Amino acid sequence: MSKVELYEKIRLARRDDALSIRALAARFGVHRRDVRAALASPEPAARKTPVRAAPVTGPWHEWIREVLVADRDAPRKQRHTAKRIRDRLAEEHGVLISESQCRTVVARVRAQIAAEVGTPTQVFVPQTRLPGAEAEVDWGKFDAVIGGETVTLHLFSMWLAFSTNAFHRAYVNEAQESFTDAHVRAFERFDGVPRLVRYDNLKTAATKILKGRDRTENDRFIALRSHYGFESFFCEPGIAGAHEKGGVEGDIGWFRRNRLTPVPAVDTLADLNAYMETCDLKDQQRWVTGRGPGAGDRVHALASLERPALWVLPVERFAAVTRLSARVDTKSRVCVRQCFYSVPARLVGQRVTVELGAETVTVAADGAVVASHERGVHRRSEHLDLDHYIEVLWRRPGALPSSTALAQARSSGRFRPEHQQFWDLARRRHGDTAGTRALCDVLLLHRHHDPNHVISGIRAALSIDSVDAGVVAVETRRAIEHLEPEPPAGPPERVPDLSIYDQLLTIEPNQEDTTP
Repeated sequence: MSKVELYEKIRLARRDDALSIRALAARFGVHRRDVRAALASPEPAARKTPVRAAPVTGPWHEWIREVLVADRDAPRKQRHTAKRIRDRLAEEHGVLISESQCRTVVARVRAQIAAEVGTPTQVFVPQTRLPGAEAEVDWGKFDAVIGGETVTLHLFSMWLAFSTNAFHRAYVNEAQESFTDAHVRAFERFDGVPRLVRYDNLKTAATKILKGRDRTENDRFIALRSHYGFESFFCEPGIAGAHEKGGVEGDIGWFRRNRLTPVPAVDTLADLNAYMETCDLKDQQRWVTGRGPGAGDRVHALASLERPALWVLPVERFAAVTRLSARVDTKSRVCVRQCFYSVPARLVGQRVTVELGAETVTVAADGAVVASHERGVHRRSEHLDLDHYIEVLWRRPGALPSSTALAQARSSGRFRPEHQQFWDLARRRHGDTAGTRALCDVLLLHRHHDPNHVISGIRAALSIDSVDAGVVAVETRRAIEHLEPEPPAGPPERVPDLSIYDQLLTIEPNQEDTTP
């Protein structure tokens, strides 16, 4: 029974039964002063907070105050914490107190100092979010297991302020190509462009912080903004500006705790991003209060309201790549961001142009694309295409069995069992050198024909016990012709009368023409 209920019962008994104070105290088992208090007021008096002395920390309050006052002129990251003050009290003065007790004293002294110097208290103004008006962008970090190896990835988040609809994607870094690629994909996911996007001071957007909110912006970022037509807003540097994009700050933490815990384990980065896209679709079922025409609605319903207010996407897709120049090493590779990618062997020693995307690496020479790879996730990893080494392997057939390019072709499924059967039979029949060269001739067919057609040609050659690359080429052509569609039916063609030419066959070779 609460004290308010007890007071009520005492007051009713006094009114109905006209009991004395002594009788009321006896009936309810309380002291007579409690009865008098209940009769005087229906609510119990507020409990007085006792003023206790601080026998241990009291003599040191002034010392703590001096330390905190001196901290106002010290660098922000080198100021005293409550733990450091507690440690100094123990080390320098032999005063042993608990850390929680020290935190309480430090918080109280800090509040007194702020009131004395007139430090203004931060006040936050409620905001009304309009459809399509604003979005917020930020990066976060998380760990994932990709291909059996733990790597630290970077989580990009774009958060629409009205609908709270969010886009998430994982990247190997926060470089320019990742930054622009994420914007392109986010706008395509939202099917529109918000009018204003808020950022902190990312180097991919602002190369230099000037006075106030002025920034020296990255040229590639300016091109991205010009292409889609949105405005950019840069928050105050440091913690002071975190509240200016608090929506995306909270979204990254929520997504990391609820969707990336426990640590995800996948085979490829593409698999991880597919999983994250599925999570974004599930999150659209969340309920959001304070948005929409009523008290609230689900994210997908708010997103449908916001979509017409977004600006229409441009017809052309922005090229989210970084163009680099690289020299091909003696292993016919280019090194891009600590990963190696193969190119045709004829380019060894030459400089080539690399278009580095967030998930792809494209190499061009003399204005033509010569190689295309998926971007590597692990440092020092190699991404080799067996086709780039065929000419070298034809001259040096002994290097093929243990080549890294062959091992990667096998693991990716591009080097099929039919290739191995042809190679084994060719080596048994003609020896290692000639047999490997025959395989190289067959592999060259993949440059001009569909892999399935070439595999059909290999099967046909093996069915007649042939390891001749020419036979494989002929059977590949037959497979192509067999799969080509027949010409459309139409009116029968007119056949010319060739009987007059048959008469020429009856003339003797030496017979003279007697026609007048």
